Amino acid sequence: MLEKLEKFQIVLMAVILALGAVWAVNTATSNIVKDNIAVTGSAYEIVQSDSGMFEFDIVTRQPNRVAAYTLVQKQIPEVISYLKDKGFSDDAIEIKTSNGYNTYKYNSNGVSTNEIAYYNLTQPIVVKSTDVQKIKETSVDIQTLISKGIEINPMPPQYYYSKLSDMKVNLLKEATTDAKVRAAAMLNATHNKVGNIESVRMGVFQITPVDSTSVSDMGINDTSTIEKKVTAVANVVFRIK
Repeated sequence: MLEKLEKFQIVLMAVILALGAVWAVNTATSNIVKDNIAVTGSAYEIVQSDSGMFEFDIVTRQPNRVAAYTLVQKQIPEVISYLKDKGFSDDAIEIKTSNGYNTYKYNSNGVSTNEIAYYNLTQPIVVKSTDVQKIKETSVDIQTLISKGIEINPMPPQYYYSKLSDMKVNLLKEATTDAKVRAAAMLNATHNKVGNIESVRMGVFQITPVDSTSVSDMGINDTSTIEKKVTAVANVVFRIK
C-alpha cells in the first residue's frame, strides 16, 4: 500500500511539472507575440471663453391673464433700456415666447376648486455677447431691476470657447507624445526602447473649471466658468524594441 502511494505521488509531481513547463512555454510565446506596451497619455490647455449668454425671466402674478400680459408688456421696454445702458445692442437681445398658467383657490378642506386665484406669467429674455465680463457683471446686477418693481428670475450665465475644434487636434498630438514619453520611462529599467505605434484610441475630452479634478466616461463640457481647462487623453499601444 505504501509503495502504491509513493508511486502515485511521483506520477502526480511529474504531471504538475509537465503542466508548469507547458504554461511557461505558452507564456513566453504569448509575450513574444504581444511584444508591446499600452500607455495612456494626456495633455491640457487653459482657455478663456470668448462668448457668453444668460437668460432671465420677467415674472408676474396678477388676478387674470390680461392683467399679467399688460404689466409684462409695460415692463419689457424698461428691461431693454436697462440692457442697452449696459452696452448690449438690439441684435444681442432676444425676447422669447412667454408662458403662463392659472393658480386655483383651495376650499376650507384643502381641495382645489375651479376658481382662479391668480395668473402666473413668465417672459424669458436671452442676452448674448462676446464680452464675457459684461455677461458676468450684468447677470449679477440685473437683480437691481427689482427696485423698479420688476421681478426678475435669472438663470446662471453660460460661457463658451469657439476654437475647441482646432485645439482638440493639437491636444491629441501632445497627448500621444506624452504617452510615448511615459512608455520610454517605463521601458528604461528593462533596457528596452519604444518602437512604432500599433494603435491609438482617442479618449473623451474633459472641459472643466481650472481647479476641477472631475472626469466622466462620457466627457464633461463645462459652461459655468469663463476660464476653462481642456484635457485630451490618448490611449496608445507601442511596439517594444
